[in-house]
Amino acid sequence: MTTPPTPSTIELAYPVEVDGRQISTLTMRPPLVRDIRDAQRGGGGDADVEIRLFASLCEEAPAVIEVIHARDYHRLQAAYGDFLRGDE
Repeated sequence: MTTPPTPSTIELAYPVEVDGRQISTLTMRPPLVRDIRDAQRGGGGDADVEIRLFASLCEEAPAVIEVIHARDYHRLQAAYGDFLRGDE
């Protein structure tokens, strides 16, 4: 039996400020199927769904994910991909 994945902390190369709060790291928890389903329920395109999903997994508002630098967003995508790949 494999060990459940642990959250992944992403250090932002380009910290952001949202609502007067400085954000320099995001911690993404492992996704559940319901997280994916819930993100898809909001409609919109693939990017909209992914932003909602990452916001939920990082316990942040979508507005936070929307303003991070593309390089940092790519790092979130990589962390998410690592969760999906697991221990392969």
